Amino acid sequence: MNSRPTVAVTMGDGAGVGPEICIAACLDPTVLAMARPVIIGDAARLEHAAKVLDTDVDVRVIGSPSEAEDTPGAIQVIDLGLLPADLPWGELSPIAGDASFRYIERASALAMSGEVQAICTAPLNKEALHSAGHLYPGHTEMLAALTDTDEVSMMLSSPKLRVIHVTTHIGLIDAVAKIEPGLVERTIRRGNEALIRAGIERPHIGVCAINPHAGENGLFGYGEEQEKIVPAIATLQDDGIDAVGPLPADTAFFLAGRGDYDLIVAMYHDQGHGPIKVLGIEAGVNITVGLPVIRTSVDHGTAFDIAGTGKVDTASMSEALRQAAALAAV
Repeated sequence: MNSRPTVAVTMGDGAGVGPEICIAACLDPTVLAMARPVIIGDAARLEHAAKVLDTDVDVRVIGSPSEAEDTPGAIQVIDLGLLPADLPWGELSPIAGDASFRYIERASALAMSGEVQAICTAPLNKEALHSAGHLYPGHTEMLAALTDTDEVSMMLSSPKLRVIHVTTHIGLIDAVAKIEPGLVERTIRRGNEALIRAGIERPHIGVCAINPHAGENGLFGYGEEQEKIVPAIATLQDDGIDAVGPLPADTAFFLAGRGDYDLIVAMYHDQGHGPIKVLGIEAGVNITVGLPVIRTSVDHGTAFDIAGTGKVDTASMSEALRQAAALAAV
């Protein structure tokens, strides 16, 4: 492997901000100091995005990651050529939805074969993805299927807070029904292992409750904490894992924000996403934990309302690429 890992950067939905943030991040000197990025996408769309950004960039088409070169002002692209030249910015398109899947499909194959050491994904649009016949809730589930992985977890990382989710892209009622001690235990183990790989020797993990005030000794809910969470924590503690809870979520996130916990375990999507986004969506990075490959992503969507305007904040994509490189180098 090169001293800098090669990272496959998927372009996301070509009608959204993906092409813009890919260009900006792949030209970022702080990224290039850590990684050799190769975009999987459409060269013509990237050239269009460069004009939107008023950026002078050399879009170089290559056949494989091994052909990537370090050339100032150039980005390396494996061009799948799937988008029409007149694709509108900011509009739902099944063509763009299908292309976003194909980029991920190619990146997964490259990672599984060892041709790249990590994947970093720009956002896709779920409605466009579904309209193209790819019925996945999102990147996390898609990558699990493409890598033949039974179960993965979503971890969000920001400078002040890390959160791993027991459930993600399902409704709240379904999430509560799905939570059970085995799933809670496996999720916490994945988070613990990921932090150890990242250099935290013994992570201190706070586990959120499901109900307000952690059920308040039976006043709220129907005993979900005792039934679904407490047995998992007991098993983990017996194995030497420093997990505590169930904790009232409002208190847990406050304590984690001031540094008391290395990781918070959220029981459902919005319980974990809300605090991360309040702290600053531009700094949040999504990490899929449990895959046989490293995958990071921005923690924002396709932003159709500003796509093609050059107004997008590209900081999250740069941070996602830096984190992919750092994880691949471990």
